[in-house]
Amino acid sequence: MTTTPHPRPQTAAGKVLWHFAMSLDGFIAGPNHSFDWLSGVSGRPGLEEEYGTTCGAVLSGRDSYDVLPDARPYSDSWQGRVFILTHHPEDAAPADDITFLSCDVAEAVRIALDAADGKNVEVQSAKIGAQLLARGLIDEIDLHIALVLLGDGIRLFDNPGGAPVRLTREHDGDPNAVLSVRFHPVR
Repeated sequence: MTTTPHPRPQTAAGKVLWHFAMSLDGFIAGPNHSFDWLSGVSGRPGLEEEYGTTCGAVLSGRDSYDVLPDARPYSDSWQGRVFILTHHPEDAAPADDITFLSCDVAEAVRIALDAADGKNVEVQSAKIGAQLLARGLIDEIDLHIALVLLGDGIRLFDNPGGAPVRLTREHDGDPNAVLSVRFHPVR
């Protein structure tokens, strides 16, 4: 059996995806939620369109919103709903196309899935994603690994003292095989 370099194309199936670009050392954002490290990084052709057409709603957190209030996924033509989960919606800077939620994460997912209308909900928050993972509410973890080592920032998953979370891979071949990669520093 041949191993493919990428998972099968994403489908709009009402899934809850924990979806991020991530540095090789596990950071989804640099210090202070910076994303400047992503400049010059490119994905495979058609990747943004693939996810943009399958995403019906985004669930994110207040920390990211406060740093990037105008950030919307994909292109300006994306028509999905954006939900920001926060303990303090009353002091959030309002935006026309943002819905602020102050509820349990499971309820936030239910609201986002209803709004996604059969498409996927993308969770774009490390803290919210970890809470949903612990409750068994994440269907897939979709990562696009950038060839950069940040060394500091916001980790995808922080669980000191917790048990390992076992995963299977969405590729042809053994879904539990170690993924071997080899890189050289750019000089």
